[in-house]
Amino acid sequence: MGNVLPIQASGLMLERGGRRIIDNIGLSIGGNGVSVIMGPNGAGKSVLLRLLTGLIIPDAGIVTWAGSRPDRARAPAVGMVFQKPVLLRRSVQANVRFALRDGTLAERNRRALAALARAGLKHLADAPARLLSGGQQQRLAIARALAPNPEVLLLDEPCANLDPAATAAIEALIGDARARGTKVVLVTHDVAQAKRVADDITFIHDGRIEEQTPASEFFDNPASHASRAYLDGRLLV
Repeated sequence: MGNVLPIQASGLMLERGGRRIIDNIGLSIGGNGVSVIMGPNGAGKSVLLRLLTGLIIPDAGIVTWAGSRPDRARAPAVGMVFQKPVLLRRSVQANVRFALRDGTLAERNRRALAALARAGLKHLADAPARLLSGGQQQRLAIARALAPNPEVLLLDEPCANLDPAATAAIEALIGDARARGTKVVLVTHDVAQAKRVADDITFIHDGRIEEQTPASEFFDNPASHASRAYLDGRLLV
């Protein structure tokens, strides 16, 4: 598995339908901990995440992983979980095992069960994945992404529309991944969640980065007008 950090972007531009969604973004994501990309709905957060993975090709600019363009050979080093979990029509354990390509079947089953145990889902290993609750499905998707021990885990609004208990379970998974040395990049518009989990904040408004700073500085002394308005609960238009 190749090295992908730091993930860097320079001069990213993307337009759709005559609207500039991403406007000359440059950033660097590396080191340890949890990096949160936040901002109002429609700011371009999820699109930026997909650009960083190579799922979307920018109109201009460049994304690099550890100094070179993203490539399929290093893709297993980057785990990605979407807002709506994408699961196979298989058992819970088989979904996780699908992400494990190395080792014997017995070894992959053991690793899958270990990943499910960390997510609190081991007792559901034989259940059909599609019959889980929304929160359980999201935890399964994260467990599957973490099972190959990726260098980076990218999460796109994983707690959207979930209740507090499900949100707490997912935040516990994020904390466990962080403790195990996985770099976590989390997209959220939830200020309270960002305060709970973030080590640093990249704040986006209208397709542009307003600031990228340690979380404590962002919440205590936001540097931009848009950041201050957002934290104050004012509408950004």
